[in-house]
Amino acid sequence: QVQLVESGGDLVQPGGSLNLSCAASGFVFGRYHMSWYRQTPGKERESVARISLGRRTIEYDESVKGRFTISRDNAKNTLYLQMNNLKPEDTAVYFCNRGGWNDLPFDSWGRGTQVTVSS
Repeated sequence: QVQLVESGGDLVQPGGSLNLSCAASGFVFGRYHMSWYRQTPGKERESVARISLGRRTIEYDESVKGRFTISRDNAKNTLYLQMNNLKPEDTAVYFCNRGGWNDLPFDSWGRGTQVTVSS
């Protein structure tokens, strides 16, 4: 079955950096476009970064463009999100899942990883 395990979240000061990882299993990782999503209390989960299955195409939400970098290692079944110049409004639980260019998320989600940006 699909398993997605996110890690790397932490409490950081504004302007700080974090590198999130997502270990995927239970499906052929390299066959799907993948995305990072985030969710804050009372709000719907939103996609902030997307990478195509062959890494050729990458898209970012305007709110993170220029600060976040999504990448993937298909040999390791792992998705990454390098987050720089973090802002308090980046505070959220971050999730990975299939997504982008008509690929919808799997029904199964991981627990996510908490990112808190605060001084």
